[in-house]
Amino acid sequence: MPGALAGQVAIVTGAGRGIGRAVALALAAEGAAVALAARTRQQLAEVAAAIHEGGTGRALAVPTDVTQDSAVEALVEQVVGEWGRLDLLVTAAGVASFGPVAGAKPTDWDAMLAVNLRAVMVCCRAALGPMLRQRRGTIVTVASVAATRPIPGCAAYAATKAGVVAWSRVLAEEVRRDGVRVGVVAPGAVDTPLWDQVPGAPPRDRMLRPEDVARLVVAMAALPPHATLEEVTLLPAGGLL
Repeated sequence: MPGALAGQVAIVTGAGRGIGRAVALALAAEGAAVALAARTRQQLAEVAAAIHEGGTGRALAVPTDVTQDSAVEALVEQVVGEWGRLDLLVTAAGVASFGPVAGAKPTDWDAMLAVNLRAVMVCCRAALGPMLRQRRGTIVTVASVAATRPIPGCAAYAATKAGVVAWSRVLAEEVRRDGVRVGVVAPGAVDTPLWDQVPGAPPRDRMLRPEDVARLVVAMAALPPHATLEEVTLLPAGGLL
C-alpha cells in the first residue's frame, strides 16, 4: 500500500544527521520524494543510499549551505525542476553553543543566529513560491523547548528558537488562506551529535530520540488539507527538559 505521503515532494534541511536525518528517512518511508540539504556531502550520500535501499521513497542529495541565500534559492529551483512541485519543507538544520551570557563573546552567537533563525526565514521564503502557486504546502520548523522555558546557559540559543516560533506563528497567519500550513515542533533534549561537545550534558539515555521528532513531523505533514497542527511541544517522559 502507498505511504501516507506518496506523491509528495519534501525538502529537509540539516538532513545529514540528527533530527534532519531521521525526518528525511521517515518521510521517505511514507513514500515522499525527499531532497536532502546539508553542507556535508558524505553524510547526505549515506542518507540518500539508506532511502534508496529502503525502496519506498526517492532521494536527491543537494549539498547546501543554508546561510547562503543564493544556495537556498538554487536548492528550491533544483527540486522543483527535478520533481515539478514542492509540498513540504522541514527546517531541521541547527547549531548550538551553551554558556552564561557574562562569559560569552557576541561572535559566539553569530552562527546560531545565522543557522537557527535567519536561515529558517530564508528557507521558508524560498519555499513559499512553489507552494503558493500550488495553493498547497506544509512548512514545519524545528524550534526547541528552550524557546519558552528559561534554561541557564541557553540564552542566545533560546533567543534564536523563540524567534523561529514567533516567525512561524506570523507566517502561518499570512499564508493560511492560500492553502499553506505552517507548524512548529518544539522538542526537549534530543540525543543527537549536538551534545557531543557539551560538557556536563544531561544523560543521553533519558533524552528523546530523533525518530520521536520525525514521527511527529510525519503526522503533521500527513494531515488532510482541512486540518493543521501548528505548535507541538515534545518532551522526554522522564521530566528532562
